[in-house]
Amino acid sequence: MFSPTLYTAVRRPLLEAETMPPWCYTSPDFYEREVERIFHREWNFIGRADRIPNPGDYFTLEFAGVPLVVVRGRDGAVRAFSNVCRHRGARIMSGEGNAKSLRCPYHSWNYALDGRLERAPEMHDTRGFDPGDYGLKPVRLETWSGFMFINFDPDAVDLKAFLGDLPEVTAPYRFDTMTCVRRREYDLACNWKIYVENAMEAYHVPSVHMQTISRQKRVNNPPIPSAGGYCGIFTAHEGSRAILPGEPGFPYIPTLSGRCAEGTYYILIYPSTMFGCTLDCMWWLELHPRGPEETRLTVGSCFPDETIARDDFDALIGNYYRRWETSIMEDNVISEQQQEGMRSPLASPGRLSYLEPLVHTLGNWVLDRVLDQPQTSRLADSGHGGSTG
Repeated sequence: MFSPTLYTAVRRPLLEAETMPPWCYTSPDFYEREVERIFHREWNFIGRADRIPNPGDYFTLEFAGVPLVVVRGRDGAVRAFSNVCRHRGARIMSGEGNAKSLRCPYHSWNYALDGRLERAPEMHDTRGFDPGDYGLKPVRLETWSGFMFINFDPDAVDLKAFLGDLPEVTAPYRFDTMTCVRRREYDLACNWKIYVENAMEAYHVPSVHMQTISRQKRVNNPPIPSAGGYCGIFTAHEGSRAILPGEPGFPYIPTLSGRCAEGTYYILIYPSTMFGCTLDCMWWLELHPRGPEETRLTVGSCFPDETIARDDFDALIGNYYRRWETSIMEDNVISEQQQEGMRSPLASPGRLSYLEPLVHTLGNWVLDRVLDQPQTSRLADSGHGGSTG
């Protein structure tokens, strides 16, 4: 399964290439290799730090099989830890909320918000036991403009190096002056790559979104240049891409300049997060793999703080939510339907159109990391497409 010879057709230029074989979307072995070589080594997006604004605020998650707790300390720093007690391995925290400390429900080992073991009842007779050796295991967490990323690899480059020029490209949006006003979670019966591929091509829009966002006038553009851990496209247009045609919306972000003021960036931050950056807001699609055929999707909606403070914010925000709820559900349905087809013993690789360059890009990016002897990707020089649903 991991021999490069099986993927020769995927490696060809876009208009000569085949899609990835169906087993890449269904095989437990292929998925485990992705977890090992991608999700446990790359920077993974986990939302906005404004989700936990106050000291003691925390939330829990499981990312690629690893239980985590993310907490804001008394010093204001946001940290991530393994959500596993150092005593006998019980899960410590559940859900989200605010806590003075992190207490294991099994034997009441108690950890400070910075991960230190503060209290271990009845351990005074245990020989050689030093509480300083049994704090919670930290996980690397770094932020960019309020966005949080984790990395399980202590030897990985820092987040700034990973992102490359993306902060510069998106600087006019001033993400650090935005706040996430809503998060929606969906549990999907599909492989994570199926959903990413769908989000990053426009070929499906006239069919899947026939009565909704297909009515937005669009120009298909080639992939944008990238000098970081991302790819994407830019689409020039008038009007916000975050509302349906004809719906009233908010004023444009006043700091936009250059290309940012002319349309929408659709960005895939590898491996599995999509940003939609439009004229008046941004939204993200955050995918957490939960198995070869299961994925959790989080949709986050961010607006400038000055927009949120407007008197008409509550009156108009429903137009944005309606657009996202409608198009996201359409994408959810078609992604699960595609997964059903991938399970068929008669499923086989297909061909790609010029509207699907980033499907080709992602597939080769994955193969570069999971194959036994990665080959250099041969990506097409031109193509069009892209949508974050």
